[in-house]
Amino acid sequence: MPIRTILVFCCFTFYSYSQSTRIDQAKKLYESKKYTEAIKLLESVEEEDKSFAEARFYLGRVAFDQKEYDDAADFFEEATEANDNVAEYFDWLGNTYGTIAQDANVLKQGMLAPKMRNAWEKAITLDPEDIPARISLIQYYTQAPGFMGGSIDKAKEIANQILKLNPAQGHFQLGNIYVSQKKITEAENEFIQMVRIDPVYTTNLANFYVGQKQFDKAFELFEVALKKNPDDFAAIYQLGKTSALSGQRLDRGEDCLKRYLTYTPRQNEPSHAGANMRLAQISEKRGNKTEAKKLYEVALKLDAGLKEAKEGLQRTSK
Repeated sequence: MPIRTILVFCCFTFYSYSQSTRIDQAKKLYESKKYTEAIKLLESVEEEDKSFAEARFYLGRVAFDQKEYDDAADFFEEATEANDNVAEYFDWLGNTYGTIAQDANVLKQGMLAPKMRNAWEKAITLDPEDIPARISLIQYYTQAPGFMGGSIDKAKEIANQILKLNPAQGHFQLGNIYVSQKKITEAENEFIQMVRIDPVYTTNLANFYVGQKQFDKAFELFEVALKKNPDDFAAIYQLGKTSALSGQRLDRGEDCLKRYLTYTPRQNEPSHAGANMRLAQISEKRGNKTEAKKLYEVALKLDAGLKEAKEGLQRTSK
């Protein structure tokens, strides 16, 4: 091989390696929530680079985490345009459209509805085993009005697809559909089948009972989960939340929430802001408005968007 060809090959290999290394570094920074440093690396990836789509995707993830949803949508759109073969890109694009739609007016919701549905459908086309995209579609079909494409029949069809991929999750989704229809007996049957298949879903059944105000059944299931795994922080939080909502077993609920505050929640797990808000509700149930007010203030410092905490603070400030 001529020396010039070797040099060109080596330069290209080094360039490709440096781009890959840059993306890997940016991912680690993103996972450590070092967003400023991650953004600098990701923005340095140029459009002609093969890592451009992935860089735009992670810029979207950063923007989403920072609740800059319009920017996130732009980045995810760029990622899907640069590489339309990655299901995860379309998953997040659809999720972001859905998040924007929650606070949008009816006109904008109507514009976003087909875009989010198309994104999730594309994700499923790319990855036939993509369960998160199917779950998003179920939520879309059960919540959207008919003129925006809402359909219980379509939701059930997708839930049955999930049933083949993950039976417990399939029963969970069918149960949720029945809840949306207020078919409580049918929903309970699905949730019970879910737990029989996979006991990991015990807290989901318990949360169903909380929603039906069947608190004794919920407490029993959370305690069962904690006997099996004392470090089940999902059950620990939910037991505390159930205490706060029901006004029952307040000492047990308080202990659980205080323990939850020693734990560092992962993404999509209840926050410390939420735990402080539930502690405030327990104090309020006990008639201790001064302590409740302090805890509501702590919760709102951690997350100013907590509606229940704002309402609680107004009550306890009177």
